[in-house]
Parts: sequence; C-alpha cells; structure tokens
Amino acid sequence: MATITKLKKELKKIASSKQAKILQRFFKTGKGEYGEGDVFLGIKVPVQRKISKKFKDLKLSDLQKLLNSKIHEERLISLFILISQYINGDEKIKKKIYNFYLKNTKNINNWDLVDSSAPNIVGNYLLNKPRNILYKLVKSKNLWDRRIAVLATFTFIRNNDFKDIIKIAKTLIKDEHDLIHKATGWMLREVGKRDEKILTQFLNKHIKKMPRTMLRYAIEKLNEEKRKIYLKK
Repeated sequence: MATITKLKKELKKIASSKQAKILQRFFKTGKGEYGEGDVFLGIKVPVQRKISKKFKDLKLSDLQKLLNSKIHEERLISLFILISQYINGDEKIKKKIYNFYLKNTKNINNWDLVDSSAPNIVGNYLLNKPRNILYKLVKSKNLWDRRIAVLATFTFIRNNDFKDIIKIAKTLIKDEHDLIHKATGWMLREVGKRDEKILTQFLNKHIKKMPRTMLRYAIEKLNEEKRKIYLKK
C-alpha cells in the first residue's frame, strides 16, 4: 500500500546533494530572492513524475502534508498527484481538488509549481465557469497568486478564449516583478500564435507602458521585421 512514509523514504534514497545545490541556485533560494528558504533534495522532474504515478492514490490529507513540506520535490510531487486525481475524477472530485488547491496557494510558491499545476487545475475547472477568482488572485500581494491567475488562462487560450488574459495583462502592465512580466508575456505570445491580430492590437495600445521583458516574451514568435519595429517603439 502506498503511503506518505514510503514516498518520503523513496525520495531520500535517490536524493543528490550535488543536484540540490544546482537547483537551489536555479530557483533563487538565497536571502531576498523569490525562492528564499526553499529546500531541494536534488531529484529531477521526470523522476518525480514517475514517483507520483506510484503514489497517485494518496489521500488529500497526505497531500496536504506534502504541500506543507519545506522540501520542494515533495510539494511538486503532491501537485502531480493532484493533477492526476483531478483529470481522472468526476465533477464532485474536480470541485474538491480545485477548492483544495486554492486553499493551498501559499504552498504553491515557486514558478515551476505554479506553471505545472495552475492550467491543469484552476484553468481547467474554470473553463466553463465564472472566473471572478482570477481577478482576486491577480490583485494579491503574493507573487505566486498573481502568477497562478496568469497561468490559469493558458487553458482558455488553448481553447481560443483570449478575453481574460487580455484583461489580466492590462492589469499587470505595472506589476513590479520580473516573473510576472515573463509569465504575462508568455501568455500573450500564446495568444499571438493563435490570433496574431489580437496580440498586435494589444501591443499597439499598450507598448509604451509594457515592461521590456513582457514585450520581448510577447513578440518572440512574430517575424523579425515586426519584432524590430516593436522593440524600437
């Protein structure tokens, strides 16, 4: 029987202090950085995904313990399991996991945790529902709440629904954090891949106020001539 104790033991067996040091630098865990205090065991993501499949039937109470962990890999694996349970669940289970996720946003506190989970849980759940929660999250002082709001729109974008990311992007033009600039620019780029006209309309209206990083990400898939024109503006 899969248990949280067995999961933790398995992670400790394959932990790598050398890889952990690399990850701690990559995810900016130093004092004053966005991932300050995050702890890594040094386990690569494909391995974590494989382990999550072995423990896919853990209860929410166990997943809560993993999400409360200071160890990054334990939090990410718990999210992989949540995604699996969400995808394979009925509407009742989906709603339960969605609410559980929103109660735990304080623990979904690095960009990889957000990016791997927000589209699959929050975005998917809201696909055919009111999306007021996104506009609450986007006003949060918490960086990761704002990034969850942005990444949730990826699911809408994949379904050719662009209205929310356009509204959210306008709100975040004045955001001070580079990770929000990158995420918003990325989502705008995804819009442009599907409907370049909507992207260029947004750029033409807001380019003078857009952070440089957001702009660079947004125009990445435009042709070279258009990119040069927007960068000069």
